[in-house]
Amino acid sequence: MSTESIVQSKTSRVQWIAKVSILSAVAFLLMLFEIPLPFFPPFYKLGFDEVAVMIGGFAMGPLAGAVIETLKIVLNLLFQGTDTACVGEISNLLIGLSLVIPSSIYYQRHKTRKGALVSLVIGTLSLAVIGSLSNYFIALPAYSYFYGLPMDAIVGMGTALFPLVSNTFTFVLFMTLPFNILKGVIVGIIVFVLYKRISPLLHR
Repeated sequence: MSTESIVQSKTSRVQWIAKVSILSAVAFLLMLFEIPLPFFPPFYKLGFDEVAVMIGGFAMGPLAGAVIETLKIVLNLLFQGTDTACVGEISNLLIGLSLVIPSSIYYQRHKTRKGALVSLVIGTLSLAVIGSLSNYFIALPAYSYFYGLPMDAIVGMGTALFPLVSNTFTFVLFMTLPFNILKGVIVGIIVFVLYKRISPLLHR
């Protein structure tokens, strides 16, 4: 390998690290501003941190997206701490990875407007399924344990909003699943609108 190739390789590596670091910081900052929604329990809040993660995944591939998602969680733990022994953060990580990895894998192979739309649909479906499973098996039991809330009390929050919620399964079906789909759709729309405007900066 020539000296010029070595220099170019090191430069590319430094640029990759810099872009990932910046997008991770942006995702962390966006994570601080979450919006509660009136039709969902108060602990389900809509955040826009995944927009930065998705833009990184589209521009630099699934590995970059996964690293940005992971660094976002690490930064949040460092600056905000945890009150669920990291269980909530692990659930957040799984949900974020379930969105960015499949969608960015597809987009890397179909870099068109149609490909972007399909990739966002794939990511949203993945988020809906894995997000529901992680809530059922990880997040909801963790919130019940660490906040000292009986599961019946958590289910009751859902029942007050939608009478068909009667147990953990129906809570996930009628609360968690719609919330995750809504989040995926909103994030997808924002990414679809912004990505082509931002991608020239990330590809310099």
